Amino acid sequence: MTAASATRTPRTTTRYAVAAALVTTAMAAEEAAVAPDTIRKWVQLGHIAPAGRSGRSHLFHLADVFAAERATRRAHELRP
Repeated sequence: MTAASATRTPRTTTRYAVAAALVTTAMAAEEAAVAPDTIRKWVQLGHIAPAGRSGRSHLFHLADVFAAERATRRAHELRP
């Protein structure tokens, strides 16, 4: 085994790490403390984009969900 191959991450590890970072609409809603309909509305309004699909369900990165939630709350707080 060479030094270059010893430091290389196996492809399967990367694939599983990415899959674990994706959550469904229901899971995203639970983490952001909003209704699943709110997540769907954020998609319609362009506040968040799905990172993928699993069957008919959208999959999201949690970081994107939290960013959309913060931006939405900030916009509501700034309204007079």
